[in-house]
Amino acid sequence: MRQAPQALVELVRNVVEPMGYEFVGIDYAQPGRGEGLLRVYIDHPDGIQLDDCAGVSHQLSGVLDVEDPIRGEYNLEVSSPGLDRPLFAPEQFRRFVGHEAQVRLAAAVPGRRKYRGEILRVDDEAVVMRVDNEEVRLVFAQIDTARLIPEF
Repeated sequence: MRQAPQALVELVRNVVEPMGYEFVGIDYAQPGRGEGLLRVYIDHPDGIQLDDCAGVSHQLSGVLDVEDPIRGEYNLEVSSPGLDRPLFAPEQFRRFVGHEAQVRLAAAVPGRRKYRGEILRVDDEAVVMRVDNEEVRLVFAQIDTARLIPEF
């Protein structure tokens, strides 16, 4: 999956969770080819409002300025996970067993890179999904991005 350095993940988690929010995950694009991006997803049982994102952004900016874990210029965004919630970790996939998700692998396996189907079960190494009436096992280490498909 999109791998931010573990030290950066823990730094962000240690700011977000004490503020009373669920730390969902990070989209991270390292500076290098233009500006970098650090998008932090937060959630709360009562939902996320603009003021929540602004408050976390303010706190996180201060910590990131002091700790300086990212070299170069980058943009910080704080967001709710939205209806098409990104999935970053096995426990998040477990939480949504029975729901439909879209998964993109970093490289095609075997000859296919995009999968859309129902999350059937999850272990520590992979998610099993029903895709086109077949069970497919997708290893977490090979997943580039994963998102829930909104249900209306």
